Amino acid sequence: MAKILVTGGLGYIGSHTVVELQEAGHEVLIADNLVNSDIGVQEQIARITGSKPALEVLDLADERGVEALFDQHPDLEGAIHFAAFKAVGESVAMPLMYYQNNLYSLINLLKAFQQRGLHHFIFSSSCTVYGDSSEQPLTEEAPRKPAASPYGNTKIIGEDILRDLCEVYPLQAISLRYFNPIGAHPSGNMGEVPQGVPQNLIPYLTQTALGQREYLRVWGSDYPTRDGTAVRDYIHVVDLARAHVAALERLLQKRNESSLEVFNIGTGRGNTVLEVINAFERATGVPVPYKLEARRPGDVVEAYADTRKVREKLGWTPKYSLEEALASSFAWETSRSQKD
Repeated sequence: MAKILVTGGLGYIGSHTVVELQEAGHEVLIADNLVNSDIGVQEQIARITGSKPALEVLDLADERGVEALFDQHPDLEGAIHFAAFKAVGESVAMPLMYYQNNLYSLINLLKAFQQRGLHHFIFSSSCTVYGDSSEQPLTEEAPRKPAASPYGNTKIIGEDILRDLCEVYPLQAISLRYFNPIGAHPSGNMGEVPQGVPQNLIPYLTQTALGQREYLRVWGSDYPTRDGTAVRDYIHVVDLARAHVAALERLLQKRNESSLEVFNIGTGRGNTVLEVINAFERATGVPVPYKLEARRPGDVVEAYADTRKVREKLGWTPKYSLEEALASSFAWETSRSQKD
């Protein structure tokens, strides 16, 4: 088993991945700047796994700080890089903040890898690299298109940085292109904790169902889809976390077929926003008031995954249904609201 650096490991996807890594027997070091996360998540991980992961509070855009981190932990064997700003709308409004944070952190990590002879690297990418594609479901071979947002562009540039480095350095990297993670850990001890007004659909939906928000704003009702609302591939966050462990073990066991591999991580099914609302109401019995609004800048019409490659190469398949994921999100939000 390996000692792995997990950047952004107190965030939503990162924390669930830390749980899966520890339960698979790996040692984890988390690096997180706490900008979009909470230090209390470290204790939540410990309650689930019985082991508190090591934590370094660090801004990865600080090159000297990253160098010091690797100096202090010379036994690291690889990294899973989650740390990034991720709100599409915010990136449209503040592009320079996104480019500086998301790209500097990646470059600093890779420089440290190169200086210390490290090789195993998993990159948190996104289906946004495909842009507003008419090709559905999306395969890994689908052409990347100009990004619809600066956030999406940082993922395209990040993949390009990895590909260029692999040409001159024996980096062994996997880029996982996520679709839309939702849900919470089945223990009820951990889930999504958005800062301020949620930017993602599900926490806004669950907060509305609890009466914390007057209604759910559905962005766009005139898309060329089944009911006029946008289509996304919603995957349970625990399934997504499991995919990271499978990708890491592929690298550690030297089963990768090229220095940079790319995998879509989704369910292979697309659901409209209205279908998600209906599924939530079926799963929980709780009605969700909503209003149809104008389209939001940076959003694409439709995106769902072709998952054949990840199933064949990583041996990974999702376990949870949409209804199960939504029910777990609501249970988590209900528990969290009772503690506040």
